[in-house]
Amino acid sequence: MDFIRPTVIDIDLDALEANYRRICEIAAPAAVMPILKANAYGHGLVPCARRLESLGARAFGVAFLEEGITLRRAGIKTPILALGGISGRQIGLFLQYDIDLTASSVYKLEAIERKAEEMGKTARVHLKVDTGMERIGVHYYSAGPLLEKAIACRHCEISGIFSHFATAEDEDLSFARLQLERFLECASFFEKHSLPAPLRHMANSGAILQFPESALDLVRPGLILFGVSPAPHLAARSPQSRVMSVRSEVVYFKVVAQGAGVSYGRAWQAPCQTRVVTIPVGYGDGYSRRLSNNGSVLIRGIRYPIAGRVCMDQFMVDIGPSGAAYNGDEVVLIGRQGGEEITVEEISMLAGTDPRDILASLNLRIPRRYYSGGQAVSG
Repeated sequence: MDFIRPTVIDIDLDALEANYRRICEIAAPAAVMPILKANAYGHGLVPCARRLESLGARAFGVAFLEEGITLRRAGIKTPILALGGISGRQIGLFLQYDIDLTASSVYKLEAIERKAEEMGKTARVHLKVDTGMERIGVHYYSAGPLLEKAIACRHCEISGIFSHFATAEDEDLSFARLQLERFLECASFFEKHSLPAPLRHMANSGAILQFPESALDLVRPGLILFGVSPAPHLAARSPQSRVMSVRSEVVYFKVVAQGAGVSYGRAWQAPCQTRVVTIPVGYGDGYSRRLSNNGSVLIRGIRYPIAGRVCMDQFMVDIGPSGAAYNGDEVVLIGRQGGEEITVEEISMLAGTDPRDILASLNLRIPRRYYSGGQAVSG
């Protein structure tokens, strides 16, 4: 496909594979469920799922039913678990598209059981226990009724039981250890009743890297799947293959007089006569406005600062009084050029947010290109 827009996101599927294989090594003997929510953290839901399915991923985790349906319609056969809360009116579609449901309360489980019986199907269900996140799930100290109901269901297959860490990427793991203890006590219900144990899963990216005893039967990597570290102190342990780069090009060049203001509010004023170039990408694409007067880009292997506020569709860069750049020159927003690199972690720190926020914000207005073996492949 020919890309008309000069701004593009490049995705290296070989790097994705390398990260996945590394995670499998770290987590072994636990199985791996890649988390592909939010358009695979901005990397492209279907292309990433196809590559990971070819590698034998045990299951995929998504946030919502719609993401699961998109994968099924694209021909993905691997089991899919929707990790988020569900609405009763969605249950029939979960069953129609063979997507695993999260049962976070007795009421939800009863609704799933009724609908499965009505449709003559068996629902695959994962029980959600809240061990300290306070998001969704039955509290660990009152999980008994949900577990009792689960083993009484005739139209639900209890495929898993899971929880979620609130602090697994912190250096202090004391609360994470408490959460794991709470979860294991709940999960022991099946052994105590001499019943087959469902898959136990709790470990996210941070836990995979620094809390190996939490791997249990299945791990759920998200951010590290894409070569991005969940915390600075974990960078050396994270898979190192960068999957995404974001590129654009110079579309305008001008000389700006000393004292002239650039962009909205004239929040940046030229300290001397200088050269300014315009880049055709902005916060309407998900490139954070918080990088105004703060971020930088690479042009001809040199790092230059953003000048003024990032606009919805464009931003400006100060290349200095003697900087060289011409219309059509490549501009790297995320990635490597020459000996320089701009990482997602760097951008998130400058923007005062999390790397997940940066990745997930890059929306579909920017086209994706996929590569494998150094060649462009269909997405």
